[in-house]
Amino acid sequence: MNTPAPACACGIALVLLLLLAVPQTSTAQKNDIDIYSLTVDCKVSSRFAHTVVTSRVVNRADTQQEATFQMELPKKAFITNFSMIIDGVTYPGNIKEKAAAQKQYSEAVARGESAGLVKATGRKTEQFQVSVSVAPTAKVTFELVYEELLKRHLGVYELLLKVRPQQLVKHLQMDIHIFEPQGICSLETESTFLTNELADALTTSQNETKAHIRFKPTLSQQQKSPEQQDTVVDGNFIVRYDVNRTVSGGSIQIENGYFVHYFAPEGLPTIPKNVIFVIDKSGSMQGKKIQQTREALNKILDDLSPKDQFNLVSFSREATQWMPSLMPASSENVAKARSYVSGIQAQGGTNINGAMLMAVQLLDKANQEELLPFGSVSLIILLTDGDPTAGVTDPKKIQKNVQDAIGGHYSLFCLGFGFDVSYAFLEKLALDNSGLARRIYEDSDSAVQLQDFYQEVANPLLTAVAFKYPSNTVEELTQENFRLLFKGSEMVVAGKLRDQGSDVLSAQVNGQLLLQNITFQTEAEVAEQEKQFQSPKYIFHNFMERLWAYLTIQQLLEKIVSASDTEKQALETRALGLSLNYSFVTPLTSMVVTKPEGQEESEVAEKPVENENSHRDIPSGHAVFRSQAMGNRKFRKTGSGSVDPWLANRGGFRRQGVNFSELGASGKIPIPPRHGLPGPVHYHHHSAHPLYDMTPDIMGVAYVPSLESSAPAGPDGVFYDMDLGIKEPTTTAPTLAPIQAPPVILPLPGQSVDRLCVDIKHSQGPMNLLSDPDQGVEVTGQYEMEKAQFSWIEVTFKNLQLQIRASPEHVVVTRNRRNSVYKWKETLFSVMPGFKMTMDKAGLLLLNSPDRVTIGLLFWDGPGQGVRLLLQDTDRFSSHVSGTLGQFYQDVLWEPPAADDDSKRTLRVDGRDHSATRQLKLDYQEKVPGTEISCWSVEL
Repeated sequence: MNTPAPACACGIALVLLLLLAVPQTSTAQKNDIDIYSLTVDCKVSSRFAHTVVTSRVVNRADTQQEATFQMELPKKAFITNFSMIIDGVTYPGNIKEKAAAQKQYSEAVARGESAGLVKATGRKTEQFQVSVSVAPTAKVTFELVYEELLKRHLGVYELLLKVRPQQLVKHLQMDIHIFEPQGICSLETESTFLTNELADALTTSQNETKAHIRFKPTLSQQQKSPEQQDTVVDGNFIVRYDVNRTVSGGSIQIENGYFVHYFAPEGLPTIPKNVIFVIDKSGSMQGKKIQQTREALNKILDDLSPKDQFNLVSFSREATQWMPSLMPASSENVAKARSYVSGIQAQGGTNINGAMLMAVQLLDKANQEELLPFGSVSLIILLTDGDPTAGVTDPKKIQKNVQDAIGGHYSLFCLGFGFDVSYAFLEKLALDNSGLARRIYEDSDSAVQLQDFYQEVANPLLTAVAFKYPSNTVEELTQENFRLLFKGSEMVVAGKLRDQGSDVLSAQVNGQLLLQNITFQTEAEVAEQEKQFQSPKYIFHNFMERLWAYLTIQQLLEKIVSASDTEKQALETRALGLSLNYSFVTPLTSMVVTKPEGQEESEVAEKPVENENSHRDIPSGHAVFRSQAMGNRKFRKTGSGSVDPWLANRGGFRRQGVNFSELGASGKIPIPPRHGLPGPVHYHHHSAHPLYDMTPDIMGVAYVPSLESSAPAGPDGVFYDMDLGIKEPTTTAPTLAPIQAPPVILPLPGQSVDRLCVDIKHSQGPMNLLSDPDQGVEVTGQYEMEKAQFSWIEVTFKNLQLQIRASPEHVVVTRNRRNSVYKWKETLFSVMPGFKMTMDKAGLLLLNSPDRVTIGLLFWDGPGQGVRLLLQDTDRFSSHVSGTLGQFYQDVLWEPPAADDDSKRTLRVDGRDHSATRQLKLDYQEKVPGTEISCWSVEL
C-alpha cells in the first residue's frame, strides 16, 4: 500500500487502542447464532477518538438460544453508551452513580449472576461482555460506544483494533476516519492477520489533513481455505501516523465554544539528568526477573548521555549503593556499572524505605556539594516486585518518609514487576513526587518493557512548564502547570471559551531550559478554527467539549490518588458530576444494562481499577509423552530426548542423504556421493565407498523394539527386523550425528542453484555480518560458540531509523526509540512508505524494500536450531558491501579444483583464501523438517 507522506515537521506520537467487539462466536456457532454484520466506525478528531461497534446477529436455530456480545477496549477509554435492539425494541444501558447501582449489583452477585460486565483482560485492555436470550429467527443488534483522548507515546500515534470474529461474517467492515488540522505527515499500517492475499481488502486514502482506512474483506477472503469455514481474520490491526508541527510547537483547536491546546516543541536540546536506579534484589526476584532486570539495566546504561550523572542502589533486607556519589556517564564508568549490574544476585527481604532514603541522600549530597550541573533534572527510578518486608513496612509511613525526604526537588518513577506488589502503593508513591507508576508484566519481553519506560523519561526537554491565557477569554481550564516535558510526549490543556471573549485566542507557554527562561507564543482565530470542524464525515458533534470533560475527569481521578482525605471528597464530587453529565463509565459510575422482561434481571457494568491479581500468568500446560511408530515397527522412547520432526515426518528416515528403508542386511551406510563445481549440481561416483556402522539410536534417543513387534526372536535371543533385514540387538549403539542446518546459507552471486554454507568457528563479541552503505542496511549478530548458534541477529535500516533484533525468544522492532515485540510464528503484515515487513506462521520474517536486497530472519527449530539469516535478490548489493558475510558479494575468485578430488576448492575473497568443501546440509529456508542440500561449506 503506497501512502503519500508529506514532509514531517515533527516527530509526534499518538496512541489509540481500539479493540473489536464481537459476539462470543464459539458459543454462537454451536447455538446457531450467526453474526451477519459486524462494523466498526472510528472517528479520530484532533486526537479524540469516538468509536462505535455494531454487531447484528440472528438465531437460525429452531429453539431459543443465547447470544453473547463480547469486546475489548482500551483501559483509558470510557464507555459512553451500550444498547440492544430486540424485535424493534431498544434496551439501553443507563449510567448511574456507583452507589445508586450498588444494590442491584449486590443482589445479582448474591444470585450467582455475572453482574460485573467489564473486567481487565490484558496489559492495555478491558473486556466488555453481555448475554441475551434470542428467540428462533429473531435478530438482535448490539451497539457499544466508547471514547478516549489519545496520548502521545514515544513519538507515535497508534490506533489498534483487535479483530476476532471467530466465524465468517457476511458484512465485515472497519472504517477509520482521522482528521488532524495540523496535517498528517506519515501514515502506516500493520496487522497480525493480513497476508498478501488479504491485502486487497485494505484501502487507504489520505490528503493533507484527513485519512480514511477501510478494511472490508469478502467471505472468500476471510476463509482460511475453500474447504474450511474458519476465518483468517483473527488478531491485531494497527494504524500509526504523525502530524506536522509549527516552530512554536503548539496548536490551538476550537470547536463549539471549547478549545484544546497541544504542545510538543521540536528541536530542543536534551537537558542533562541525574538519575538514581533503585533495584530490588530480594529473594522473590530470583530467576528470570533478575536476569531480565540485568539485561534491561545494561541496555539503559548504554543509552545514558555523557552529560548525565548516575548511580545505582540495590536492596534486599539492606540497601547498598554502587558508588558513594553520583558518577559521570563516561564510557569507563558505564562499563564499571555494567560489571556491577552483572553481579547483582537476588536474595533476602524487601527494604523499600531504606533504599529510597539512600537514593534521596545521594542526590541531596551532590546538591549540597554543588555537583549537580546547572539546570539539570534529577530522577529516581524504583523497580520492585513485592511489598515491603524489612525495615519500615507500613506503606503509608514509607510514602510519607519518601515525600518528606524528596521535598518536591526530584521526580520519582515507580515500576512494579509482576503482581505481588501493591500497585496502588507504588502509584501514590510516584504521584506524590511528580512522577508516575507503571506495571512491568512478567513475560519474555519484560526487559524490553523496562527499556521502553526508560526511553519515555530519558530525554527531558523543559522544566517548570506553565500555560497562560487571557483571563477574560477562557475558563474551567484543565491542568496548566507541569513539572517536566519529555521528548516524544505531549502536553495538553483544554478549556471553555467565555461567551463574550475575543475573536482571537492567544496563549503563552513558559518553561525553563538549562536555567534559561523560554517562551512560546501561539494564537488562533476562533471563527476560522470553528470552520475546520464542520465535516460530519470526520467529526462527531460537540467532540471538543467531550474531550475537555474526558481530560478533566482523568486528571481529577489522578489527583484523588495523592489527595488528603479532606481533599478527596471535593475531587470525587466534581469527577462524579462530570461522569454523569457526559455519560462516562468511570470508577465512580456504573452502567445498568436492561434486558427484556422475563430474562435475567439488569446487569451492571463498572470500570475496573488496576487489579492486583487479574493478569497473573497461567501455566502453558503439561508435557505429553507419546509412543511413536516407524514404518510398521514400534519403538519405545527412553530418556528425555524426542524424535526430531525432520525424521518423524519423512516416509523413510534419511541420514547423510541415505534412505534407511533401502538398506541391505549389512546395516552399513555408504558415504554420500560427492558433488562437483559451482553451477548445476552433478554427482561424481567413486568405485568404492567406506562404510559406517548403522545404529538405531537416532538423534540421541534410544529406540528399543517393542515386545509387540512381529519380528521373531532368533535362537540367540536377539530380535531381528524382518523389514530391514538388520540384526538389531536391544542395546543401543553409538549415535551418528544427523545432518545439521549451518549457521548461514548464502546464495552465490549470479547463481540460481548453488549456495555457500558458512560455519562459524571463531567468534568473539558482536560480528559485523554485512554492511552496505549504498543500501542503507547493516546486519550484526552475536554468535555463541558453545551453543553453535546466534544468540541474536540485528538488522538496521539507517534511512528509516528502523532496527529489527531477532533472538530465540522474540523479535523486537525499534523505530524512533519505540519498541514493538512480536513472538515467532505470529503472523505480521506491516507496511510503511518504501518498506514492508511480513512474518508467516512458519516464523519467517521478511524485510522488503523496492530495489533493495530482501533480508529474512527465522527461528529455526529443526536440527541445529537457532536464529538464522536469509538473503534474497543479492544481485542488488552495491560494490561497497562488506562484513563477514558481505565479503562474499564482492569479487570472488574460484580456484580450479584438484585433479584427484573435485569436492574441494579454494575461493579467494578480498585477497584471502578460504577452503570450500562439498557437504550435505539441511536447508533451514524450507519448513521443518527442511530438505537436504549439497553446498560449498566454508569455515570462518
